[in-house]
Formats: sequence, C-alpha cells, structure tokens
Amino acid sequence: MPLPEDIEKLVRTIALKNALDHAGKAQFDAVVSKLIGSRPDVRAQIKPMMPDVRAAVQAVNALSQDAQRSMLEELAPGELEAAAAAKKQAAAQEKPPLPPLEGAVMGQVVTRFPPEPNGYPHIGHAKAAIIDEEYARMYGGRLILRFDDTNPLKEKLEYYEAIREGLAWLGVKPDVVKNTSDDINILHDYGKKLVALGGAYVCTCSQEKIHDLRGKGLPCECRDPAVDQQDRLGRLFSGSYGQNEAIIRFKGDMADQNTAMRDPTLFRIIEGEHPLLGSRIRIWPTYDFAAPVEDSLDGVTHAMRTKEYELRNALYFAILDRLSLRKPAMIEFSRLEFEGVPVSKRKIRPLIDDGTIKSWDDPRLPTLSAFRRRGFVPEAIRKFVLSLGITLAETKPPFESLEAFNRKIIDPMSMRLFFVRDPVLVEIAGAREMQVTLKNHPTDASLGSRQVRVGGAVYISGDDARAAKEGDEIRLIELYNVKIERIEKNDGNVSLIRASMGGDEIRQSMQKIQWIAKDDIVDFKVMIPKELYIGDRYNTNSLEIASGGAESFVSTLKPDARVQFVRFGFCRIDEGGDNIAILTHR
Repeated sequence: MPLPEDIEKLVRTIALKNALDHAGKAQFDAVVSKLIGSRPDVRAQIKPMMPDVRAAVQAVNALSQDAQRSMLEELAPGELEAAAAAKKQAAAQEKPPLPPLEGAVMGQVVTRFPPEPNGYPHIGHAKAAIIDEEYARMYGGRLILRFDDTNPLKEKLEYYEAIREGLAWLGVKPDVVKNTSDDINILHDYGKKLVALGGAYVCTCSQEKIHDLRGKGLPCECRDPAVDQQDRLGRLFSGSYGQNEAIIRFKGDMADQNTAMRDPTLFRIIEGEHPLLGSRIRIWPTYDFAAPVEDSLDGVTHAMRTKEYELRNALYFAILDRLSLRKPAMIEFSRLEFEGVPVSKRKIRPLIDDGTIKSWDDPRLPTLSAFRRRGFVPEAIRKFVLSLGITLAETKPPFESLEAFNRKIIDPMSMRLFFVRDPVLVEIAGAREMQVTLKNHPTDASLGSRQVRVGGAVYISGDDARAAKEGDEIRLIELYNVKIERIEKNDGNVSLIRASMGGDEIRQSMQKIQWIAKDDIVDFKVMIPKELYIGDRYNTNSLEIASGGAESFVSTLKPDARVQFVRFGFCRIDEGGDNIAILTHR
C-alpha cells in the first residue's frame, strides 16, 4: 500500500538526514526505528509499509550527497543548520574544555613539546603533546615541536622519525619543528656567559666526590673564588679535558633543602656520534640548562611539563634570572601511565635490548605504535586525555576508561564475525543444508552481509562445549536452536557433541553462542596483550595466543581492518597475512 503523504515525507526526511550522517548511504533499519520513534501510531501498520519505506531509502541512497542536501533543505528548511548546530554542541559537550591559561593573550600563546629522541613515543608523550596543542589552538597561538637532542649516546635518527610519525597519527600538527642541537653554539655562548657572571663554574672533581659532597650539602674547592674559571672554561672548550674530567655546574646553594639547587650539572663532555651533528661537538648542555634557555629564546609563553620536574622549577627560573632572559609561565600536570604498563624506558628498553620483546610496536607496550597496532584510534586517545584535564594528582586511571572511549568510536565501524577458540565439532541430526545471510553489522547496512553455507555440522568454542550439558537447548546465533543429545570426551576433554534440531523459540534464558560451519572454518589466532609488569617484575605471561578458527570471510579482510568477534572482543587484523588478529579490548 502506498505510504500516506505525511508518512512518506517523514520517511524521506529521516532517510536524507541518516544518509548525510553515513557518507550518503542511509541505513534502512535506522530509518525504520526513527520512523516508529517519531510516529508511534504507525507501529501496528509498519509491516505492510516496509516495501515502500525500503524503496524510499533506496531512492535516497541513489542520489549524490549534494542532491541529498538540496532535497533535505527543500523538505525541511533549516534542518541542515539545526543538525550542524546540534553536532557542534554535542562535540563541545563531549570534549571537556581545558582550564584557561593565566596571562594568556589571544593570538600570542606559544607552547612547546620537547621530546628526547631516545626511544619511541608513548602514551605519556601523547598526553603532553595533546595538551600543548590544545592550548595553542584554544588561543590561536603556535605549537613548537623541539627535539631535545643533547645526549648523542642515547639518540638515533630512527627515534626522531618515530616521534614525527606518532604525532602525525595522533593528529598533532606543530607549527614549528626544530632541534635543540640547532642552537648548540648559542647554548655554548650562554653557558660561557653564565660562568662569566659568576652564576656557574667549571668543576674537575670526580663524580664520586661530587655525589658525596652534594649529599652532605658541602661545596668543593672548584667553587673557590680563587680558581681561575675563565682559564678552565677555555681549556674545557678547547678540548684539554677528557670525558668525565670536567663539567660546568650551576652555582646554587649547597645547603638548600631542594637538592636540585645543590650545584647541578649544566654542561658535560660526551664523546659520541650525534645523529645530526656527528662528532664535532663534545660539550653538551643538560636538559636543566637547555630547556629554560630554549623556551625563552623560542618565545614560549607557557611551558608545560609533568610533575616529576617540580623540584627543578627553581633551577629553571634561577638560570633565566641570572642570564636576564624572559621567563615563561610554568604549568605542571601528572604524567600518564596505566597500572602494569609502565612508560619508563628503564623498564621497557631492557626488554627490547635482550629480545624479550621484538619491536617497539609490540601490543603489550605503551608506545603509540603499539596502541595503533593494537587497534586504538587517535580520536579515542585525545578524548581520553582531555577527559583527565590538568591535575597534579598522581593517579593511574583505569585502562578501561581509555577502552570505553575507543569502543564508542570503533563499534559502529567494526564488522561482526564469528571466532571459536579451541573449536569442538557439533553434529546436528536432522539439519538440512542451507545458505544463510549474516549481517556484517547489526545496525549499519552499509557494512554489507555475507553468505554462509551450513549443513549438519558446526564448530563451537571449547569454553561453550565444556559448559554444555546433555539435554540443554542452545541457540546458534542467527541460525537456529539445537538440543544437546550426547557429549563425547577423550581424556576428559570434550571431543564431539551430538545434537538434534531444536525449536524456533528464542528464550531469554537460553544460551546464545557463536558458531562456524564445518566447511567454512579457517585456522585463526588472536594475540591477547596482558599486563607487562606485575608490581616490579616482568610478567612472563603478558602475551597470550588464542588459537582456533574463524569464518573464511575473515581471509578477505585487509590488515588494519577492525572486527568484533562476537562474544570474544574487538580486534584488529594484523599485518603478515598469517590469519592473526590482536585483541584491542572486550
């Protein structure tokens, strides 16, 4: 029967709005659901309307998106603007605003993200980079990516590139990219100036003696005014001293309760090949010296760093005061890591170096490349970071919080497929051979469907087989009910289940399980990352491999495809072509 005029107009309006939300393809089920929600009075007559509703949806989907917009504006003037405003409002509510920056001037805020290229970027770097960028954009300012590359013994070109790739994946776009080593001569000049001003001195004591005297709060003889500092400085920069024979120390207060102010090292000799400058530079500044000077010279207005540097803030500002350099505002926040997944390179690097973990993108690691490989999306990480806000509280948020953000984003795009771990065969007496159509997604028709040929035998997971009891009736999802007649075991393990066709009624109390047709199964594995550390000890069981079978359809999926294996979890198809996926989360 033709649709009444008012219903037909409503259906087209709903279909057009839905199409524009889904790349031009309206979802039939969603349109029907919205129609019933808008007009509850049609529920009783919806069945005979279905062919005409489907035809209306197909007609909308045949139009270009420009044509869809024009038609929607004609049918419901102002609807496009209202929808856009609603989306904008929802986005604003979803992304908690960061607190305002003290002293910030619109268009003049400059932030910086200064990673050291001595490893792959991790989730802690993501928090810092995202906050830095968000503030720069909030005030129409600039974000500087500055590689803090002043230790040639630890830095590699590989790590510069890994950091760039990690930020690009996160969607963090710096306005300026530079290296601290670009300014090495300028930093040398400021170091010499600080010594000339009496704010620092060249120390030739042994490392053991320096450590001992700092602990006791006592100065060494190198600090004596009678020592010719300019002579020592000249010898230092001319190459007269070898590695560990001389350093430049800040002239602080050796009795200060803040041990960071007890004459810390500002420059040291490092004999090594720098990835950008080679071996021509021997005198390298520490982060304590380079960071404040670079921040000031780069025009940084708001320097943000994690709370672990809290005691070093006094040194940061003291150096700038003595050099009469402009001082940025300092903002601190707690660093981000999860329980059992430390971000410290001290705990991660040994596992890489000794081959326990083969690569920096191992899904057990907190690196951005690992999160990417595991199946997390950058939008989820950004939303999660912003939900934490700026806080000094040293809390480790539950990993489930990040999973919740990720699940919300990947759920609509993830195909639903079947995977059975440790499969057990079920022979079904009386089952006829048939072809069934399975939806790839319960609500998004644009993800398509698949045809599966099923006969008198299917595989179910070992867990479901072990839980089954003779006489039980279970539902094979989107297929039919079967009754368990006999369970056969071999050495105590379920080896075969004999069943018969059950009824058609789907009862709420009935167990509903995934299955794979006997002739449609392919060998498949899922990597399951677990906690890398338990306390302070490496967890030798941190990676589990679930072996089993999946529908043959999985072989058509390309690496990086997201799937949800029903009753198992969200997974990402891994590279390599070996029918393996990585569990993202449940």
